[in-house]
Amino acid sequence: MGHDSKLRGVLAPVVTPFGKNLAPDAGRLVDHCRWLLSQDCGLAVFGTNSEANSMSVDEKIDLLDALVEGGIDTGRMMPGTGACAIPDTVRLTSHAVRRGCAGVMMLPPFYYKGVSDEGLFRAFSEVIERVGDSKLKIYLYHIPPVAQVAITLPLIERLLAAYPDAIVGVKDSSGDWSNTEAMIRTFPGFLVFAGSETGLLQTLQAGGAGCISAGANVNAPAIAALAANWQSPDASAAQEKITGLRTTMGRYPMIPALKATIGRHLEDPAWLALRPPLVELSRTQRDELAADLDKLGFNMPGLRQQASAHAVAT
Repeated sequence: MGHDSKLRGVLAPVVTPFGKNLAPDAGRLVDHCRWLLSQDCGLAVFGTNSEANSMSVDEKIDLLDALVEGGIDTGRMMPGTGACAIPDTVRLTSHAVRRGCAGVMMLPPFYYKGVSDEGLFRAFSEVIERVGDSKLKIYLYHIPPVAQVAITLPLIERLLAAYPDAIVGVKDSSGDWSNTEAMIRTFPGFLVFAGSETGLLQTLQAGGAGCISAGANVNAPAIAALAANWQSPDASAAQEKITGLRTTMGRYPMIPALKATIGRHLEDPAWLALRPPLVELSRTQRDELAADLDKLGFNMPGLRQQASAHAVAT
């Protein structure tokens, strides 16, 4: 098994900016995606940290179109397309394939709990058959702490046997290294991504593909550098520094903290907006987070220049 793909290394589940009326802000999203690409970070738009399940299929289709029209490289894009309703998954997945996305990241239907591997196989099978496009490349999204629906090794084995050209990888956000390692070991050539940058080096050393992680939204330069140089003598020290930053960010609600950090570096308070039920960090929390990051010497090189360049162009 082997798949040529530009979707290796580091991808960010790109945070979604919203306007005052809580409509998705396509301009700011294009800016942020351009900065991420400039740091050699791929784009897993519509992931967990994108607040994807707080957006409609129509909104995601419109944003995807805006990214394409904004010149964002779809060869580095893996939009999340999984939904509870099969027709929603099919519609968004089909659109992503038509727009040239290199792959899609697909949650299982997650509302009903305690479902069987048979039921999940049928759900993924329905999507693949209905999309009916040989260009479809699916990265399964295993996130049992949130979805409460697991993608097991036997299910992956069955999907690979039935759809070897469509099922190409997985994001493992279980937080269980033994599970990630088993996926890498059991399915050679299958593209296994860790769900956090804290496990990036370990994943690459075991033969995995990289990580798809929230922290890449703000720390893409360091994480991408580790992915590119994981065999270097200072890789362990680089991983330790990356893990330290993620630990600091993890003291706060993650999505509001990511947006607060981006907004601070851009001096753009519009980035603080989240869709309910999520809420922004308090002023005190934002100040504490900023102080914590300053102690680590954290910065986001080139972020303001990228946003300014886009503003001038439009």
